[in-house]
Amino acid sequence: MDPETLDVKAALTRLGCFNEAEIAQASIRRLGGLTNRVFLIETDRGAHVLRIPGAGTEEYINRRVEAVAARAAARANVSPPVIATTDDGMMLTMAIPNAVTLSPEGFAAIPGAPTRAAQVLRKLHTSGETFDFRFELFAMIDDYLKLLSTKTIDLPTGYHDVLESAETVRHALNAHPLPLIPCHCDPLSENFIDAGGRMWLVDWEYSGMNDPLWDVGDVIIEAKLDTAKEAEFIDAYFGGTPSAAEHGRVVIYKAMCDLLWTLWGLIQHANNNPADDFWAYATGRFERCKALMSTPEFAAHVSAVAKG
Repeated sequence: MDPETLDVKAALTRLGCFNEAEIAQASIRRLGGLTNRVFLIETDRGAHVLRIPGAGTEEYINRRVEAVAARAAARANVSPPVIATTDDGMMLTMAIPNAVTLSPEGFAAIPGAPTRAAQVLRKLHTSGETFDFRFELFAMIDDYLKLLSTKTIDLPTGYHDVLESAETVRHALNAHPLPLIPCHCDPLSENFIDAGGRMWLVDWEYSGMNDPLWDVGDVIIEAKLDTAKEAEFIDAYFGGTPSAAEHGRVVIYKAMCDLLWTLWGLIQHANNNPADDFWAYATGRFERCKALMSTPEFAAHVSAVAKG
């Protein structure tokens, strides 16, 4: 038996949801994952998804907080039911039948995908659920910088200069803060599961109480929505045309998510995560952030947010 299969069977035994015979006969298929390992587990009880946490993720993810959020999202009917978790990050959930994991290409090709993604975000944001973590952009940047200071890695040239210029963004956002509500906070395309008639969200590692327009801006960046798809997504989320201040917050967060996830990519690179070229990932995000922040339109959006 290969080592990965042994890991999966050991995880299932530890979670305690299946007996020995079920584990022995289970069908196991790797689904992927950038920082974790994710598997489809099929038994006579049906299909489940097992998540085994990646090495080093305990440095920056609180798994107990994540489990609270995952269960709250399931109550809100935007995420699959959680069957079992461990404090160090193993998680077993129900699998969604006849579902497709999205990608930027999927968002572009599947009719209505941006609309369904907006609808599931809106459903989460208006659910009334409460998460145990407060997602604070600039505090997280500080935390990631402190973590990186313990590793042998350089920041992209000019990172601190861009961070300093982002102080005007911080002031604009704080001038008229939106109520904090439950947000996904890491809406990668691959965290949207499309079952045709509706969309689901998975992976609550970074979720927290946050400005909801962070999720909106981040989706646009992660899904690489073109102008038409972005307009479809925004119109579906807002139910029409957003105000100048709302649109400004979305654009600001398009830049700020790149500023934050640049550091996340550097952590993966420093941890020798083999799933991707994380140095290229980090520097690419940073260059995109700088390009957006240097435009005259960006300054106008910041001004609109500051005015409220």
